[in-house]
Amino acid sequence: MSIRFFLAMLLSLFTLHASAQGRDLPDFTELAEKHGPAVVNVSTTQTIRSNRAFPQFPDIDEDDPMFEFFKRFIPRQPGMPREFQNKSLGSGFIISPDGYVLTNAHVVDSADEILVKLTDKREFKAKVIGADKRTDVALIKIEASGLPSVKLGDPAKLRVGEWVVAIGSPFGFESSVTAGIVSAKGRSLPQENYVPFIQTDVAINPGNSGGPLFNMKGEVVGINSQIYSRTGGYMGLAFAIPIDVAMEVQGQLRANGRVSRGRIGVVIQEVTKELADSFGMAKPAGALVNAVEKGGPAEKAGIEDGDIILKFDGKAVNASADLPRIVGATRPGSKVPLQVWRKGGAKELTVTVGEITEDKMTQRGPKRAKPAEAVANRLGLVLSELSTEQKRELKLTQGLLVEDVRGNNGRTDLRAGDVILAVVHKGSNTEARTVEQFNKLLSQFDKSATITLLVKRGEQQTYITIKGSGGGK
Repeated sequence: MSIRFFLAMLLSLFTLHASAQGRDLPDFTELAEKHGPAVVNVSTTQTIRSNRAFPQFPDIDEDDPMFEFFKRFIPRQPGMPREFQNKSLGSGFIISPDGYVLTNAHVVDSADEILVKLTDKREFKAKVIGADKRTDVALIKIEASGLPSVKLGDPAKLRVGEWVVAIGSPFGFESSVTAGIVSAKGRSLPQENYVPFIQTDVAINPGNSGGPLFNMKGEVVGINSQIYSRTGGYMGLAFAIPIDVAMEVQGQLRANGRVSRGRIGVVIQEVTKELADSFGMAKPAGALVNAVEKGGPAEKAGIEDGDIILKFDGKAVNASADLPRIVGATRPGSKVPLQVWRKGGAKELTVTVGEITEDKMTQRGPKRAKPAEAVANRLGLVLSELSTEQKRELKLTQGLLVEDVRGNNGRTDLRAGDVILAVVHKGSNTEARTVEQFNKLLSQFDKSATITLLVKRGEQQTYITIKGSGGGK
């Protein structure tokens, strides 16, 4: 066999291999061509009125003490406008041929004018049908007919690792197509209790907000909403609102102009491994109730502090973040069964769901004097018994004020100003009444044991664990 023939065979094999590899890569061309026309550019204008007299120094108002100085030494610029227009860009997509468009609530928030531009360069003024800040979904309407619209998919069928495509207007570059994979499903984000986000590594940047996330069938499975970034730009972490959540919201917005959500009136926290052990559970699950609203639906249903809600309306509550979503999606006024874990066993209850209102919670703590040099107990806590005034202020009958936390070394989140209400062990609560009684109770636990405390912090109650420091009793 000649060297020339051998090289030709090798090149042929390499070409066949490369061709086979190429067939494994996704082709987005048909998806972009077919479904791109249903994606729109959303631009907004907001008029901001200002009493700034000196635009060179935008933070100086006429009522500022420094105003007279600038007035005397820096002349005003005649004819300078006392109002200006703030413009922003986003994306959206048409969900029906008669002009209904889905986008993000933050895209159209406070806008005086909304302009929707189609891929065929036609422009329409849009009106807001409704916006829901809790899910960041907005429904807007343009006066047109026969428009291209998207097909909707099922986010529940998405698989981690599956290819997905975003189309939008990052930084104003219209009809930009980017692709990536589903990184995770059901992702919870801070302060976002009602959306199980789809996490992707699709390149999403400012201007992509409100645009669609497509699966490879060309079906919309989400609305691109947020990115995680330390720079303001794409860093490989993007989050989309599942389209089924968005469509439920838009249905209510179209019918009522607002979204009605269920509530039961509890404050909850995640069940950690340490808390599960303290409550006698085989494994962490559910939502731990650390406070029940007085006179609220939960209290009327018999739910108590320390209960762990395992099921709501037949749906499993695997993590605390699941409960607000499930309850929020329940129609107010409905009577639904729920299951709680209480004192080592499951208990069935029925609750009548209320309607959620805007939270108006203030944070405050007990007035406390600077502690004198006191001796810390074995947990490193300097404690004092509540005075009559503190009990009245906090509306408590007992509890121990944490004056100081020493030698913590990351063993606990307990902090000065917290009030210890009870010690929890195997699902049973022992009230903390005096420092002597509390320290005597501690002596019954091994030093390596993890101890769970019911704590009042500000207006809320929470369960906090203290990890053992090792050693014997």
